[in-house]
Amino acid sequence: MIDRLSVIRLMPVAVIERAEDAWPMAQALKAGGLPCVEVTLRTAAAEAALKAIAKDPDIALGAGTILQPDQVDMAVAAGATYIVTPGFNAKVVRRCRALNVPVFPGVATPTEIQMALDEGVDTVKFFPAESLGGIQALQAIAAPYSMVRFIPTGSIGLAKLPEYLACKAVLAVGGSFMVAPELLRAGRFEEMTRLSAQAVALVKGSKPLASCG
Repeated sequence: MIDRLSVIRLMPVAVIERAEDAWPMAQALKAGGLPCVEVTLRTAAAEAALKAIAKDPDIALGAGTILQPDQVDMAVAAGATYIVTPGFNAKVVRRCRALNVPVFPGVATPTEIQMALDEGVDTVKFFPAESLGGIQALQAIAAPYSMVRFIPTGSIGLAKLPEYLACKAVLAVGGSFMVAPELLRAGRFEEMTRLSAQAVALVKGSKPLASCG
């Protein structure tokens, strides 16, 4: 999964309120060149949404907003192939490792990065990225940790993508702009494809990777 994300370099983050939107949303992303999505467990429709999207083996399907180990079991049973958490929870990380499922725990401080490393995790989610200070904050926090890869997530739109993509510590960038709640509510799947294609074009045209230090 890490290899796939290192190629895709984008992780759409979707809050799905209606399970019937899950399949067309995933197909819209795929049509835009983005066969990847993290479905957050913030709604009652999340489990059904995961099951619907999991029918397409081309989609790198993750489950996000995982807070407890039992949610890992549910998400994996529903078809998730990786787990994302908003913060660091050792019990969740250990459950993922027991199931041999990649996990990207959320971190915001060097202390949390150290905790992740102690649990054998070297790819983490930097969240909430923009609220924490954006690329400047990521550069500072990444500098002592050359062995760690980051997935910055949180209020990152198209305009901010290039600066994050140019940082070699960044594995992929998480974002919801291409699957924003208002787009889902309105069923604007063609717009999701358009925005995905724009983002993919930015990935392909991004600058050579540079040090974050």
